[in-house]
Amino acid sequence: MNIPLVVTEQYPRGLGSTVSELDVSKALVVIPKTKFSMIVPEVERLLQSLCDGVLESVVLYGIETHICVEQTAIYLLAKNLKVHVIADATTSRNPADRMFAFERLRQIGCFVTTSETIIFKILGDKDHPKFAEIRPLVKDPSPNTGLVVSMSKM
Repeated sequence: MNIPLVVTEQYPRGLGSTVSELDVSKALVVIPKTKFSMIVPEVERLLQSLCDGVLESVVLYGIETHICVEQTAIYLLAKNLKVHVIADATTSRNPADRMFAFERLRQIGCFVTTSETIIFKILGDKDHPKFAEIRPLVKDPSPNTGLVVSMSKM
């Protein structure tokens, strides 16, 4: 779908690289970092050039919602970008940290949504040239992530 993917890895020398189940081979870059936000100088430079310099929206997902994802979102919002956080592709070691982070992200102006919603927003129409290729990804319902039960208790 020609969407640029920028990957950062938190201290890969000590914590390990991105798991093999997540294919990052098509990423523009995979950048090691120790800063909790993913906005390191290399990423900041990329943000200025992506989408011919007219970047409007960013889709975030990853590990430690309440730390890395949240700090990154705060920076991006301050740069007047729309931030979409994929709830079913974002986690924390502690479920409570994850749930409170989603609430904070909503409060500061992020759109917290699901992977399926993002896919269909990007496609926009059944007649999109990539629809047939992407359809199998959403043909079966997603596994239960526990989000609905957790969010209803907040």
